[in-house]
Parts: sequence; structure tokens; C-alpha cells
Amino acid sequence: MTERYDLIVIGGGSGGLAHVKRAAEYGVRAAVVEYKPLGGTCVNVGCVPKKVMWYAAHHAHQIHHAADYGYDLTVNSHDWHTLKSRRDDYILRLNSIYANNLEKREVTHLAGVAKLIDANTVSVDGRKVTAERLVIATGGRPIVPDIPGAELGITSDGFFELEERPQRVLIAGSGYVAVELAGVLNGLGSDTSVVVRKEGVLRSFDSMLSNELMQAMQQSGIALDTGVVPGAVEKTADGLVMKAVDGREFGPVDCILWAVGRAPNTESLDLDKVGVRTDANGFIPTDAYQKTNIDNIFALGDVTGRAALTPVAIAAGRRLAYRLYGGMAGRYLDYELIPTVIFSHPTIGTVGLTESEARADFGDAVKVYNTAFTPMFYALGKDKQRTVMKLITVGDDERVVGLHIFGEGADEMLQGFAVAMKMGATKKDFDDTVAIHPTNAEEVVTMR
Repeated sequence: MTERYDLIVIGGGSGGLAHVKRAAEYGVRAAVVEYKPLGGTCVNVGCVPKKVMWYAAHHAHQIHHAADYGYDLTVNSHDWHTLKSRRDDYILRLNSIYANNLEKREVTHLAGVAKLIDANTVSVDGRKVTAERLVIATGGRPIVPDIPGAELGITSDGFFELEERPQRVLIAGSGYVAVELAGVLNGLGSDTSVVVRKEGVLRSFDSMLSNELMQAMQQSGIALDTGVVPGAVEKTADGLVMKAVDGREFGPVDCILWAVGRAPNTESLDLDKVGVRTDANGFIPTDAYQKTNIDNIFALGDVTGRAALTPVAIAAGRRLAYRLYGGMAGRYLDYELIPTVIFSHPTIGTVGLTESEARADFGDAVKVYNTAFTPMFYALGKDKQRTVMKLITVGDDERVVGLHIFGEGADEMLQGFAVAMKMGATKKDFDDTVAIHPTNAEEVVTMR
């Protein structure tokens, strides 16, 4: 017997849950298919537990500088097990909150693996369910390189399973996962090394951010090697050793962590049976309204391969519900000017075009403003970390098309400036805004 719904969402992560909850508020009879804990990558093995770990490392940074302000502190040790236990309890509470929210909205949670039978029908571990519309929001997973011994390493998923902090860690990767986890482990006392395939970290970001972060990482004690292509991993009596294809060896270490990208969770869906188109990497392309090549099947979040960020998935999911069920015919997510933060040490905030992108698009119409300074937090001590900002403008009116911030508080100050840029703010608008003193953020509106 086939169960019938108005909507079936495959994937109980940020995007899928955001969509189904809004749809249910419009009276839609809906079901969510998810075989893992509710909340997806972000809640279980992503942004939420990552931010907890970032806070832990940030406390270590604050303690290090406490003496600058007259405190006499002695830190005897750090209890990783207590941190993990409390973090895991917090995540379990969030899982329960998500389940309760579905129950309140009378959304059915089908715990199992989904496979498409046709454009309206899904099999969940053999249980058939059908609906007028299907939404695929299955997210992604970390990639493990196809080299001998790669299985000896872990991914970001495995990082959150660690019962003890490894003393010697080698991280392979150059993206936000690599630099964030490197900062956490280094901040909590691990001997941390990072190897990247090309010339540096965060290569898709503005070059200023990449350069400043690499300097900060090395200044904090993280070893950074470039031009390293992993070739194999071997287990020795002293620990794990990674061999690069050029013959260099790295290690021995207690843990190798792969942070070399993510792949979409689409293989098990049997999309080919229905004719849902995927690209060469398995991502599902959609139009501006999140629709796939099949009229009643939609996709959103990381599985689409666009802007793999939790708030993006949530925004896309909600807008899709507004359009399909809320009578807002033109509602869709604009993927331009999406702000994002890297929880490195220190943090990075960025929104809009990089300088190279702006010059490629607008040529001589681009004008760039820069500032670099030492935040007041470091005024009383010897160990200092500078903050650097870049403002990119276009045209005679100097419309702000890019803002890139490296330094303390970048994560918290970016949101408001992103709103201004979304509204079309110019450099004059920034200049005409009275600065808040003394803060790091005031530098954004005082650049010359």
C-alpha cells in the first residue's frame, strides 16, 4: 500500500527542514525522509559543533592574553573528553528540538534511505510513499582521496568522533574546513601541520585574505607546506606518514585529516530511473526557482553544488515554500552578494566580488580601499595580530561590490555591512555613517 502526501522532502538537513516546516505552515501534508540524525551536516558534523570547538580554541587565545591585562593565570590542562561530552549533549538536544518541531507541524519523519521509483514515488527502505512534489536536499559528504592508505586518515566527520585530542596532526586541504580545524587543533595544543596542493589556502577568496591567513597560521605555530599532492599513507611504528607524489614525506603523526572537498549525496537516490539530470560530479543543477529538469522535482542546498552554506540552503528552502504554497509567485533566492565567515583564528568575513573578479568584470571602473591596523585588544601586550580590510567599489558613484575583513570580530561585524551592500550602498554611504569608537568595525566606514 502506498502512503500519499502533498510533499516529500528527501533529506532532513538545514534546507530540507526549512522548506518542509514552511510548507506545513501553509497546510501542506508533508513527510521528511532522513536516515541519519535530524539537522544534517551543519547540526551534527558541521557548523554547530565546529563553532563549539572554535569557542574552545578562542578561550585558549583569550587566556594567553589575559596577562596583558594584569591577570595571573595558570592553566594546568584542557579536558577534551569533557568538551566533547558537553558538545555531543548539546547536539542531541538540537536533534530533539528538530524532531519536536516536525511533530508540532504534523510532518511525518520517515527514518530510512530514499530511492526514487518515479517522479512522484519514493521507496524508503521498501516502504512506498508518493506525493505531488518531491524536494531533494540530501547534502554532501567529505571526500577521501583515492590513494593507497587513505583509509588510515579521517575526515571532518571523524574529527567530531575523536575521543582524545591527537598530539600530532597533519591536515590535507586548503579550504575553510582545513583552516578552521587547523586553528582549533593548534589552539588546543596539537602540533599541527597543513599541506596544500597549490600555492596557498582559501584560493577562491580574495588574495588578501589568503595571504593574511597563511601568515597568521604560521605565526601561531602551524606548519604550512604548499605544492603537496598526496600520493600514499603508511602506518609506521612512530605514527602515520604521508608520502607526496614528488617524494616528500610528512610525519610521523597521530592523525591525518582529509579536508579535500565534498561530494553530493546522490548515488543512492536512483535519479537515473526518473531522469533527473546531474552534472559530472553528481550535483543536481536547478533553475533560479530550484527546479530540476523534472517539473515537479526540486533540489536545494549543498546537493545543487551552489554556495554550500547552511543559511543559503535555509533561504532557498523557505523561498521555495513561499512560492509553491504561499502565493508568492516570483519568490526565489538571489545567489549574489552572499556573506560568509571563515572561523579561522582570527576570523574572516567576506561578501561580494574579490578584487580580481571585480577587475575582470569592470576593468578601470574599479577602485579599491585598504586598511591594516593592530586592534586595541593587543595594545598592552607583545604578541599582536593585525586586522586587514579591503573595500572594492565600482563606477563613478563607487558602489560597494566587495568587502573582505581579516581579523578579530570579522564574523560579527559583517552581517550589517552585507545588508547595506544588498541595498546598493556606495562608498559615500559608508563615509556618511558615523563610526562607533573604539571598535574594529569603525575602520570599514573610515577607509580612505
